Amino acid sequence: MNLFQVYSLLDMEPVKAQGAYLWDKQGVEYLDFYGGHAVISIGHTHPHYVEKITDQLSKIGFYSNAVINNLQVELAEKLGPLTGYPDYELFLCNSGAEANENAVKLASFTTGRERVLAMHGAFHGRTSMAVALSDNPNIQAPVNKTANVTFINLNDVEALKAELATGEYAAVIIEPIQGVGGIRVASDEFLKAAREQCDKTGTLLIMDEVQSGFGRSGKFFAHQWSGVQADIVSMAKGIANGFPVGAIIISPKIPAKSGMLGTTFGGSHLACAAAIAVADVIKAENLVENARVMGEKIVEAIKGTSGITDIRGRGLMIGIDLTVPQADFRKVLREKHHIMTGLTGKYTLRLLPPLVIGDKEVERFAEAFRATALELGM
Repeated sequence: MNLFQVYSLLDMEPVKAQGAYLWDKQGVEYLDFYGGHAVISIGHTHPHYVEKITDQLSKIGFYSNAVINNLQVELAEKLGPLTGYPDYELFLCNSGAEANENAVKLASFTTGRERVLAMHGAFHGRTSMAVALSDNPNIQAPVNKTANVTFINLNDVEALKAELATGEYAAVIIEPIQGVGGIRVASDEFLKAAREQCDKTGTLLIMDEVQSGFGRSGKFFAHQWSGVQADIVSMAKGIANGFPVGAIIISPKIPAKSGMLGTTFGGSHLACAAAIAVADVIKAENLVENARVMGEKIVEAIKGTSGITDIRGRGLMIGIDLTVPQADFRKVLREKHHIMTGLTGKYTLRLLPPLVIGDKEVERFAEAFRATALELGM
């Protein structure tokens, strides 16, 4: 049996990792400024994380949600003050796509409405409804398309007001920073208008923080830069540092009914242990603030480099527009300087490093970035 091809694979197999570093089979060290697609939040193989998971696995790794699991309660209690949503309720699942599907379904249950307002360029996952919330034809099969989703441009306040004024929408779903869409940041004006119009029309406001959450932007959630509060927030990626966990937090104004949402694997003992370890480390090591500071230092260190046409983002979620294809730039960075980065679009380099990076890693990246730009004649 062969593997189904999912991505075009890099010719590199990491076999060891620690903090912000990877090592391949030949023992070559790489600086990880990709974080496995924004998943590695507290750094690879953090000692507290390893200890928590190992200890939990020696006791019980899984049982279904038909029994009491106090680790779920512990996780909810830790996330309350960390997220700034202490009175919200937590639902645990397995991925960002599941989180977004459940968020939209819950909004439809609550309002009795069928329609959802989404953004051009959005990415909310690869399951059926999550794909329908994206206007990317490359990921839409015929079965994924739905007449119940309308798309507007991110930051188009007038279009937002006009659509929500119809009163037809169960929810509007927004990535405060579009990741796959090119590190496009939702403006404060747009997010505040969304909150105001949702309140006026009985629409629920969903913030998709799957990639931008858990401190990556320099706030726990990226939408908190605008001071806006959501009705439902979806999470995944950084929540458990590589263990597959997704979640939504739900406003107390949304009534819960038994059986409305459900999951087999979500919120297992092992998953909760992983997520609890991440919450512990984020708080103890002040990683939200570190993401803000290190992100500012990265931008400052490279902003004068020839060949950059724009730098966007917040914290450690940074998009860099280049005058050369990002594939060429990434190739030189990886092969000559042993630095892993992400991609989005033909000319945009995406930085999503672990939140634990420090001055040493910023300096190494900046030096390699400048050397690569010079080599490519940018």
